[in-house]
Amino acid sequence: MSREKKRRPRARLPALWGLALAGALLLSRPRSSLAASPSPPAPAESCPCEDPALCRPVRGRRDFEVFVFDVGGKAWKSYDWSQVTTVATFGKYDPELLCFAHSKGSRVVLKGDVPLKNIIEPIFREGWIEEQLKLAKKQHMDGINIDIEQDVEESSPEYYALTALVKETTEAFHREIEGSQVTFDVAWSPKCIDKRCYDYKGIADSCDFLFVMSYDEQSQIWTECIAAANAPYNQTLMGYESYLKMNIDPKKLVMGVPWYGYDYRCLNLSEDHVCTLPKVPFRGAPCSDAAGRQVTYKTIMHQVNSSISGSQWNSQQQAPYYNYKGADGYFHQVWYDNPKSISLKAEFVRDHGLRGIGMWNGNCLDYSGDEVAKQQTEDMWNALKVNGTNK
Repeated sequence: MSREKKRRPRARLPALWGLALAGALLLSRPRSSLAASPSPPAPAESCPCEDPALCRPVRGRRDFEVFVFDVGGKAWKSYDWSQVTTVATFGKYDPELLCFAHSKGSRVVLKGDVPLKNIIEPIFREGWIEEQLKLAKKQHMDGINIDIEQDVEESSPEYYALTALVKETTEAFHREIEGSQVTFDVAWSPKCIDKRCYDYKGIADSCDFLFVMSYDEQSQIWTECIAAANAPYNQTLMGYESYLKMNIDPKKLVMGVPWYGYDYRCLNLSEDHVCTLPKVPFRGAPCSDAAGRQVTYKTIMHQVNSSISGSQWNSQQQAPYYNYKGADGYFHQVWYDNPKSISLKAEFVRDHGLRGIGMWNGNCLDYSGDEVAKQQTEDMWNALKVNGTNK
């Protein structure tokens, strides 16, 4: 989900080994097993919850989706559960989170990732889907969030295989786990961001909805190498307009907002707050946000009041930033999102009837209980609300 994640080397199964594994899985049970009727509920003794009913899948659908990514730990205990509808678990499996979320009527879903070169073969896709279903049932999950973020050329074998994977995963989960949800993560725009030229319309039609990662929008800087907003307002909305022009149903789009920012070390910081960056190329672009480092909203709130500029507002990008002088002797500029910038984007969600809103990631706020931090955290959660409330 994050720039750091996407650039971290992925463990890739050798294609032949992956196909052998898939073949072994398929030979170990009848070929028709995926088409069989849904499996019976797990026995009560396998349920980690005090109330076995909490291990049943969450059914039904709320009118508005608030989709939260959780990367582990116990921050989830302080989430605004009056809003949360889905938690995508990108950290270690936590049965306590599962039981609590289900008690609130909120879904908990797996993270799904797989090397694209392997999914070209239908036999591998079938084996991979069966493994995800097996894990979801074992952990009493409510679905899967497919987060691949790998480059794909239009009309390539991977292009068609990816759409097939999403369609087949959705069909299998919906058949095997009643009320389950299958979602797919996409970049802020469908225009081949970071060389991800996917069949966006086909994928949207094949799953419950797309989670649009409206952040890391400086992953490729084609203009001046200067620090800028992680999710500038006009650029963000242009991305959604592009998705809608593809005739994707707005109810198939959930807006993702960042609860983190970027700290850039400036080669030069001008009097009018222009921070010049070193050229760090990415995917053919001469500059990128890899020139900076990600910082959580918690860290930003601890630092902004002691900065040399205090919080500033850029009216063109509709985003806040501040400057400080680091221990390295350089001036730094930090761009981030706050309740004001997020609320502006939430208005687009409301006005265009999108499925909902969410963030990367729920752990980025300060849940320490400090009075100032408590208010800052509450303000960030409230910024997600459409028409003052989410139902």
